[in-house]
Amino acid sequence: MVLVLNGWAASVHAWDLCHFARRPGVEIFSYLDQLDGAAERALVREEGGAVIVGWSMGGAMALKLFIRHPEKIRALVLLAATARMMEEKSEAWSGMSERRLKAFEMGLKLTRGEGFFGVDEKLPNPYMADTDENLGRGLDFLRQTDVRRELLALKSDFPVRIFQSEHDGIVRPENAAFLKRVFPQAIVDMVAGSEHALPILIPGKIDAAVEAFMANTTL
Repeated sequence: MVLVLNGWAASVHAWDLCHFARRPGVEIFSYLDQLDGAAERALVREEGGAVIVGWSMGGAMALKLFIRHPEKIRALVLLAATARMMEEKSEAWSGMSERRLKAFEMGLKLTRGEGFFGVDEKLPNPYMADTDENLGRGLDFLRQTDVRRELLALKSDFPVRIFQSEHDGIVRPENAAFLKRVFPQAIVDMVAGSEHALPILIPGKIDAAVEAFMANTTL
């Protein structure tokens, strides 16, 4: 089984360019699915474990699932993933400021995601409008999630692939260095540019990583 954990307010179309997402045994979970526990329940039910693909907020949730159910993880593919979204000057942690996060929220509402990250208009729009209440739940998750200490206390030996844009202003590139400390076995691919919507920017690389893990995983 492959569980795909989507980004905050992202539509399923974010994965339209990824071939692996159309294969049997692959399930895509929205951010609301994640907040409601659907992805975690699916992971717990899977007797053979799962490959987890997590993008942005979904990457943070993938890290939480690893902390809660490490025995269920067969492999991880982390795309612009972070253990802590918000900046903390007292700990010299690079992240989003509250002001930038609020601008992110307003921009998403005003534009309905169209061109919000500079995605070509011919490509799928990865974002969708949602209710203020649901968007607020997602924002609370982004603001509150901090799993740095829990991650550093764990060890793992399953394969991990990390993709991170070099100048991403939403999830800072320093996150990839932190995740490499957590998963020393990981292969890290730093992607040129500042794009956050990695499933649209580098679908071929994601396909190769996921399909390699799927080939060695019982689906």
